[in-house]
Amino acid sequence: MLDEGKDPEQINIQFRSIDKGIQKAHYLLLDEVYRKALAIGIVKAVDSCPGNCGNEDKIEYLKSEFPNLELSDLTNRLKEIQTIETRLKNYNEKKG
Repeated sequence: MLDEGKDPEQINIQFRSIDKGIQKAHYLLLDEVYRKALAIGIVKAVDSCPGNCGNEDKIEYLKSEFPNLELSDLTNRLKEIQTIETRLKNYNEKKG
């Protein structure tokens, strides 16, 4: 565009547009990655919980809220489900 003598402001608008598109794609990628990781974590937690593990309410809450979670909240929920998984693993090891 510079070689063609285009207005630098027009070029800048194009760069901003491209940047915005890349940021949105990055956001969507992160959202998908976190949601998949959380879904896997929830499935593992549900499979590990024998029905009396003490985490049934939290697991059920996460399952019900899963589709509605914002990307910013996904990280916290993912950490929470990993904590639950660790407790369940320890619980099952003590039981077995």
